[in-house]
Amino acid sequence: MLTIALGAVAVLAAGASAADRITGQSFATRSEVYAPHAMAATSHPLATQIALDVMKAGGSAVDAAIAANAALGLMEPTGNGIGGDLFAIVWDPKTQRLHGYNGSGRSPKSLTLAEFQRRGLTDIPPHGPLPVTVPGAVDGWFALHGRFGRRSMAQNLAPAIRYARDGHPVHETIAYYWDRSVPRLSQWPGFSEQFTIDGRAPRTGETWKNPHLANTLQAIADGGRDAFYKGRIARTIGDYFAANDGFLSYGDMAAHTGEWVDPVSTNYRGYDLWELPPSGQGIAALQILNLLEPYDLKAFGFGSPEHVHLFVEAKKLAFADRARWYADPDFHPAPVAKLVSKDYARERGKLISMERALREVQPGTPGQLDEGDTIYLTTADADGMMVSLIQSNYRGMGSGMAPPGLGFILQDRGEQFVLKAGHPNSFEPGKRPFHTIIPAFVTKDGKPWLSYGVMGGAMQPQGHAQILLNLIDFGMNLQEAGDAPRIQHDGSTEPAGQATAMSDGGEVDLETGFPYGTVRALMRKGHSVRFADGPYGGYQAIMVNPHGGWIGASESRKDGQAAGY
Repeated sequence: MLTIALGAVAVLAAGASAADRITGQSFATRSEVYAPHAMAATSHPLATQIALDVMKAGGSAVDAAIAANAALGLMEPTGNGIGGDLFAIVWDPKTQRLHGYNGSGRSPKSLTLAEFQRRGLTDIPPHGPLPVTVPGAVDGWFALHGRFGRRSMAQNLAPAIRYARDGHPVHETIAYYWDRSVPRLSQWPGFSEQFTIDGRAPRTGETWKNPHLANTLQAIADGGRDAFYKGRIARTIGDYFAANDGFLSYGDMAAHTGEWVDPVSTNYRGYDLWELPPSGQGIAALQILNLLEPYDLKAFGFGSPEHVHLFVEAKKLAFADRARWYADPDFHPAPVAKLVSKDYARERGKLISMERALREVQPGTPGQLDEGDTIYLTTADADGMMVSLIQSNYRGMGSGMAPPGLGFILQDRGEQFVLKAGHPNSFEPGKRPFHTIIPAFVTKDGKPWLSYGVMGGAMQPQGHAQILLNLIDFGMNLQEAGDAPRIQHDGSTEPAGQATAMSDGGEVDLETGFPYGTVRALMRKGHSVRFADGPYGGYQAIMVNPHGGWIGASESRKDGQAAGY
């Protein structure tokens, strides 16, 4: 009998699903988090606690975001670090307005399209020295701090420095991605020495220390921004690339500047979604919502064939424009106002059929002047300041290029350039690549309502739109909106590399939780439906509580936590 009973338990365990909850949607993993004074939601519990400690000590939401981001570069190097770029949207309660920051770095000025052609390359390699661009994150920290910080940068960086010296236990999802990265990146100089334990990735729960990163962060704390871009760190980076067939130089580092930008928006059923303009892909979320607004999604219902079909078709149309128009505006300005207009959406929306899936989509003609891994975090303080911040090394842990003694890996964002002259995103010296990482913010009647983001390459604008549909059309709460099963369409024409134009309608990835009746109906409309393991991103959010204080959420797909006080 004992053997039979154990066997039954094993069968039950193998087929187990989420725990039964007595409130809310059945797919929700936990309740929303409520707090009266301040809130932080990041992709790592220790980073969330650091952000709260900073705000308890009198720091602003920006101070908290910087401190958390510095810690995440140590604790989650599979998604970010000071070798990558940063984008942010800040709600300033004093001026009652939003401020955007584009912290993208540029391509090396000594590297040319002709050099790639000389090497016989048709795509920029994903790893090694060639895809490396100037890292913009540290500049972003100091720009944000200069306007909105209350504590010193030394105080903000101190928790990450302490954890880097003393160590911290590695979390489960991070350990999984770290283990996958080691075989790919160990060939590049400095990686194994600084990012493995005896040649392997740290295991779940194992203590990880990074004394080199502690020294680098201490140098930044002591010497400020220029310690990174014009001091010993920049010279070490330049020497390292000169010795390893690279092009990023001290001069490239010293010349770097980020840029304050005005966020752009569209109104969706009374709510204004704000995104940063290109070089990022944020306005794709605005275009998707504009295309969906004429349809009564609430009546169709979440997970219905109509809901999924319309979303996928709107995404195809938006991403066709994304491939054609989104690039560094200093080189190829996009007609942003037209792309996000309701009139343009009405015209483009005529291409959507309720009965058949689009197989090919050409970009629109709005008029013209002519996997990625990421972290997202959001903070809100007692004064009402809110920060939506996203930071990334692009493909997993980045290029694999880890300069000696610095404790971080340079990003491989340059892989997003196209090696084709005349393309808006063609490689050019000193140019910013097309960017996937995008923070989001929502206002209602001119007041802050929601700061949120969804990580994961091309999933990000798709995720931004889906979160708002879940909140506004389907009546979910903040936690449910992130936990709900997601849709990802893959196969659209891309703005990077030498990918061919979509001609087969692409693939629809549906997360577990959509009914089979929906899958069957989609296939009959001509969609190719599949199950994909893990491309659905990760989500953090903070919402203004109408009764006072804050509401926070962090989904279960990653290791994150939302918490407040």
